Amino acid sequence: MGGRPDKEELTNRPDHALVGVIRMPGTTTSPVRSIIRRIIGATLALAATVLLVYIGRDGYRDTAGGELSLLDVVYYATVSLSTTGYGDITPVSDLARLVNVLVITPLRVLFLIVLVGTTLEVLTERSRQAFKIQRWRSKVRDHVVVIGYGTKGRSAVTALLGEGAEPGRIVVVDTNHTALEAASAQGLVTVNGSGTRSDVLRVAGVTRAQAIVVAPARDDTAVLVTLTARELAPKAQIVAAVREAENVHLLRQSGADSVVVSSETAGRLLGMATSTPSVVEMFEDLLTPDAGLAIAEREVEEQEVGGSPRHLSDIVLGVVRGGHLYRVDAPEADAIESGDRLLYVKKVTPAEP
Repeated sequence: MGGRPDKEELTNRPDHALVGVIRMPGTTTSPVRSIIRRIIGATLALAATVLLVYIGRDGYRDTAGGELSLLDVVYYATVSLSTTGYGDITPVSDLARLVNVLVITPLRVLFLIVLVGTTLEVLTERSRQAFKIQRWRSKVRDHVVVIGYGTKGRSAVTALLGEGAEPGRIVVVDTNHTALEAASAQGLVTVNGSGTRSDVLRVAGVTRAQAIVVAPARDDTAVLVTLTARELAPKAQIVAAVREAENVHLLRQSGADSVVVSSETAGRLLGMATSTPSVVEMFEDLLTPDAGLAIAEREVEEQEVGGSPRHLSDIVLGVVRGGHLYRVDAPEADAIESGDRLLYVKKVTPAEP
């Protein structure tokens, strides 16, 4: 679960203390791959030292008085690179000492850097994350907060990205470590915590968000999250998903602007697919923003004011006026007014790879 960050007030923490709670997108390297790479580097440094000492073994003296064997050379290289230095094998000739100064000493430094590199990398990454968090919290405005990164949350993010949203302006709030890793891999900002807590939502920047997507697994959680989000962000657009239609009024009373009933929508599509699969295929096309047809919204052009939306070249589905949607066959939509927005079907050309 990645810890219990909601046990204390997150908003009282300094930015550097939020590393691990907030995760900024960035390139990451597998820890296993990083360790293997460092082990290979250390082994190569050790092998080079063994080779150099073995070639010039006549210039070294053993306190036991015998000639250096390969095992003695490996032993000397190991204790020398690790800076242990027992002194039982020492370079005595000028050439051996010169090689120690010019070659083995740099190899020793390289060996130590490789060994402590993982720790340094972790510290550097924490500092980098702290700086990114500080900069992000001071500048984030008009972003989208997605609370819950299950099936519904992932689909919502996919739709946002398909409509051109920047990944760095989408914040995912969840307590599931696997879900947060998946979101971070997409370049999204993640916050580890429960969306039912106001301090977690403040850290996610909901007070300055443009839109909030409420997509937890349970309906009762969705109601509580919506209540908390609406209290913190009175002007934000809140879109919530519920499984059962009987809970829609609870979400609306809690402050949701739009409520999607996931179980009923899926059920209708399943029923339609048994008799009219082509209709379901068309729905999927409209809901997929990458190619084909898509439902979009645009401003009214000046020359369209006063005309009928049914006579435009675009396939208009409805008119948005004063925050209310009127279907194209409604009397209120007979004539287009200045300031209206049109809900229409547009053709989407797939992006070239």
